[in-house]
Amino acid sequence: MDIRKVFGANVRRYRVAAGLSQEAVAERMGVDRAYVSSVERGAQNVTLLSLWEVAQALRVRPAALLDDTPEPSAETPVPS
Repeated sequence: MDIRKVFGANVRRYRVAAGLSQEAVAERMGVDRAYVSSVERGAQNVTLLSLWEVAQALRVRPAALLDDTPEPSAETPVPS
């Protein structure tokens, strides 16, 4: 899987979970909203510094944004 897509999906997931708009994340990072949009779409090849800035804006660990473990869905059984 393309790491840019993984990263972008995780950014979107954490952003939505935090109740933040792309504009709010962009403001925290000091970038344009279009940049956040391109990151979420996997169209942006971010630098380590940008990865750090996104993590700080979302208040998550940088490694969480690179996690390619699929999120369990309502249809996915949880092991007991």
